[in-house]
Amino acid sequence: MIQELSIDCARELDLKDPIHQYRSQFHIPQFKNQDAVYFNGNSLGLQLKNHDLYLKQELDDWRKMGVEGHFHAKTPWFDYHKSLTKNTARIVGAKEKEVVTMNGLSVNLHLLLTSFYNPKPNKFKILCEPNLFPSDLYILQSQIELNGLNPDDVIVFLPSDPNGVVLEEDVSKTILNYKNELALIFIGGVNYYTGQVFDICEITRIARNHGIVVGFDLAHAAGNIELKLHKWGVDFAAWCSYKYLNSGPGNVASVFIHENQLKKNPFRLSAWWGHDSSKRFLTRQKFKPINSAEGWQLSNAPVLGMSIYRVSLELFNEAGMDTLIKKRIKLSRYLEQAINTFNNFSKKIKFKIITPGNPNKRGAQLSVLVSHDGNKVFNHLKKNGVYVDWREPNVMRLAPTPLYNSYEDVVKFYNILCTCF
Repeated sequence: MIQELSIDCARELDLKDPIHQYRSQFHIPQFKNQDAVYFNGNSLGLQLKNHDLYLKQELDDWRKMGVEGHFHAKTPWFDYHKSLTKNTARIVGAKEKEVVTMNGLSVNLHLLLTSFYNPKPNKFKILCEPNLFPSDLYILQSQIELNGLNPDDVIVFLPSDPNGVVLEEDVSKTILNYKNELALIFIGGVNYYTGQVFDICEITRIARNHGIVVGFDLAHAAGNIELKLHKWGVDFAAWCSYKYLNSGPGNVASVFIHENQLKKNPFRLSAWWGHDSSKRFLTRQKFKPINSAEGWQLSNAPVLGMSIYRVSLELFNEAGMDTLIKKRIKLSRYLEQAINTFNNFSKKIKFKIITPGNPNKRGAQLSVLVSHDGNKVFNHLKKNGVYVDWREPNVMRLAPTPLYNSYEDVVKFYNILCTCF
């Protein structure tokens, strides 16, 4: 037994962890009457024990007031989205007027691209990462076709190694090579497959120097890595709330629109909830957008889902992203040590971490290439209470998240892995 990877050592590290107490606020899936090892926060975050704190209130107000709850509930439903604004802005480094929570992620991306993808005869291409999340690719393809273009002529993929990892120098080189043709750069802040964290600040800087609009899908970044969207000058971004942000399956999503773009009042698909709230219920009005990201809203807020998300946002604000990131780095380093130790002793299976960068530059997710028999490894872990994610052809995604994962989880994972063959 390697001392650093003993249960006693891990428990000692957990006792010294300043935010270890937050684990007790989550429901951890059980395996043989014990906490399972859950490394799937990059796919679906765990449920908070007090997730229904505000949900109970909204259900109670609905029961007592009916429609009057729109204006007279404890938190009026008419502008319920505003109860999430301050903490949402903090997580992504935005001004409050630059964010709003609404709809689902793919719907929001369509709305944003309708506003910010404006192809011209000689400047119409879109630069993306390889292994772009399938939904994002389909969204881009349909938006391109909506503009009367052929996706094959428009989409430019960054070069990568066989695993989809992109060299940092290739990002800037590709942007510069296509600078006169690019209308848009659209990249996932953290790639869902490889776990690669892209340099959002640098990509945005280069894009803005050449008049290229830049947007990001932050589904795997929000609540995971440091974000300063306003300071960096990102034009737009969108993210879901059910991964690292723990709001529940399929729950609401959020968008960011930089105030510089707000001042331009770009075209957007409009509906009544984005209209001036003081005149929202008047008929035969010309659309007058709210002068903030709220102006992109279409429908009234899904209050019940938002109430669950609200609890999670408050917990993030209490813990603080800086503190969460510090623990995330330590957990990632500890998991990497466990994987390397396994490789040193394993005579059959070898793991290769394909997620680039050191723990300071990575997110929570480590994508691991399995040398062979990957499905057997995955199924062995699953049968022994370890939740990880399998991606064809031979990659496992592991994402120990700082709010509820522990150093002991890493050691349990390592010990079960060692019994695989």
